Amino acid sequence: MAADPAQAPDIVDVHVHHGPHLKPWLTDDPLADLATTARRAGVSAMMTSVLGQQGYTAQPTVEDLQVANDFCLRAVESDPIYAGLVYTSPDHVEESLGHMRRLIAEGPFVGIKLWVARRASDPALDPIVGYAAELGVPVLQHAWYKTVGQLPGESTPADVADLARRHPDATIQMAHLSGCGERGVLDVAPYPNVVVDTCGGDPEDGIMQFAVDVLGPERVLYGSDAPGRDFGVQLARVYGAGLAPDVLAAVLGGNARRIYSRLAPAVAA
Repeated sequence: MAADPAQAPDIVDVHVHHGPHLKPWLTDDPLADLATTARRAGVSAMMTSVLGQQGYTAQPTVEDLQVANDFCLRAVESDPIYAGLVYTSPDHVEESLGHMRRLIAEGPFVGIKLWVARRASDPALDPIVGYAAELGVPVLQHAWYKTVGQLPGESTPADVADLARRHPDATIQMAHLSGCGERGVLDVAPYPNVVVDTCGGDPEDGIMQFAVDVLGPERVLYGSDAPGRDFGVQLARVYGAGLAPDVLAAVLGGNARRIYSRLAPAVAA
């Protein structure tokens, strides 16, 4: 039987975005609005990344990376609920490594984000992922299986499995459980350094339990993809899966706090 949401444990959202394009909806400050909305849903920490100046930028320029990461730093400094992920691109390796040094090795960020500039099977990612492993921070890698519309540099779970094979010392968070589906879960199952987050598309009956059964409860992490997706709806897919209380606690926050070792400890309300 699923645990009562009123008795929910610490909730860490491992997949959130914001950026200069985000419009406010409660006040005149979109960063504050996102934080307020997360807290109303019971979220105590958010791993957040910025993917461009004018929205999600698939092939970011050097300037795009600078602006995105500086804006993400602004969020981290504005509210302790935000934990930053460095937006990196294999098209700009040296600049990406520089942002990782500045914001992780010498700063407060807790991981990195790779989106769709190149597929995860491309060796151009190797210096970035290798440095993340050296720093001991996870890599959030976008992945999706699409019937139509797959972007040229967009990774499938099979690409993520290839990345995991090349970098067994790196912790890779494969995004979008519902976008990857059962096939995607099976692709990465042989690689214990891959975890999956629960966001991606609309909630789908059975996929949460399938991931927990195949990967083990320690390899599934709650993520919303907010504000593009609603915190409450994305939490409902986890609560509605009928997970045992200890598994629910692990998925909602325990696994994230173990994997994201630089994340600040939970603070009681």
